[in-house]
Amino acid sequence: MSQPSAAAIVERVDAKHRYEILVDGKRAGLTAYRDRGQQRVFFHTEVDDAFAGQGLAAQLVQEALTDVRASGKRIVPVCPYVAKFLKKHDEFADITDPVTSDVLQWLEGELG
Repeated sequence: MSQPSAAAIVERVDAKHRYEILVDGKRAGLTAYRDRGQQRVFFHTEVDDAFAGQGLAAQLVQEALTDVRASGKRIVPVCPYVAKFLKKHDEFADITDPVTSDVLQWLEGELG
């Protein structure tokens, strides 16, 4: 796996409920969330095939979770990629809540 592009930046796009990673100004991927009180529930992460294998998903999720910490919220990893990332990065364990049936039911209602 190659190193992430030096030109990759992560932005939170509140209006679309997601964080986006941009490479040279082009959206290369996103991680989507919904806020449930003090919880930020991550439910989907993707990186465009053209940008695969560059470590962008890890950079995206790392920066998104760092932003969650800075905002005082907690993480709920419904997204399999975010859950897998958290297993390898225990520095976020103190702000991670379990995925429960209540959260899943709430998320289903949010997403329609």
